[in-house]
Amino acid sequence: MRNIPVVTKNLLIINIIAYVATLLMEASGVDLNSLLGLHFFMASEFHLWQLVTYMFLHAGFTHILFNMFALWMFGVVIENVWGPKKFLFYYISCGIGAGIMQEIAQFFSFYFMVNGQDPSIGMLQLFEVGHQLSGQLNMWTTIGASGAVYSILLAFGIIFPNERIFIFPLPIPIKAKWFVMIYVAIELFSAIGTPGDNVAHMAHLGGMLFGFFMIRYWNNHPGSDSYGRSKGREFFNNLKRNFDRRSGNPNMHAHHGGAKESDWQYNEQKKKNQEEIDRILDKIRRSGYDSLTKEEKKTLFDSSQER
Repeated sequence: MRNIPVVTKNLLIINIIAYVATLLMEASGVDLNSLLGLHFFMASEFHLWQLVTYMFLHAGFTHILFNMFALWMFGVVIENVWGPKKFLFYYISCGIGAGIMQEIAQFFSFYFMVNGQDPSIGMLQLFEVGHQLSGQLNMWTTIGASGAVYSILLAFGIIFPNERIFIFPLPIPIKAKWFVMIYVAIELFSAIGTPGDNVAHMAHLGGMLFGFFMIRYWNNHPGSDSYGRSKGREFFNNLKRNFDRRSGNPNMHAHHGGAKESDWQYNEQKKKNQEEIDRILDKIRRSGYDSLTKEEKKTLFDSSQER
């Protein structure tokens, strides 16, 4: 856990603690999923703060296992790129957005269900019916970090579109952008084709949708994202500074008028290496890391390992 950045680590811990607490409280007759899960807004037990608490609860071991694995796998990368503040804001905001999308989907499901039984009931009468059925509507409860986690998958696909990752059961790695598109297609098909499978597909899509618009806004308004965007530049600037520091040798001195040839060769080679690193870093800033050739990536890696 030492190499996991602070926000991702704490999110993992909170989710695990909440899952264990749910099991322990259930044994005592207390249902945390009912208390802290996100109820339909017409239900009698709905509270606004449930838009936050629901994303830290899970229905079973498999549910939390896959969510936490994805959070660890992709969250570590995104937090290292964005920094903790931006990453946490993105995660919580997209989780709330996923909950809002689920509420909207449930509203239309409720409307079609009521209208199917009595076509004379319109939107205005729907709220009165919802008030009368508020106790029964408490059964519509949403829990899980999937909406927020799916937004992290989307962020990874946007930032590193050409990075190759494995997806079961495919035997070969695929690019991250195709990985994200496959997940979107699966969730969209599932939301339309299997609406009664007790999976909050619209929450998953909602998290990705909110994430997409948030990243697009940040890209179009760089000033609003100065902290997060600076983290990426800081990574490469630190790499350059480390290279400068490690390349210097305090035991080598210039000898005016009688410099040894080895000193001259060392300084000349150091200058050429520095110019090459500067060129590679400039290329990354202009076109991204994926634009580098294998030789350039190796040069950059070797420079970061030099002592």
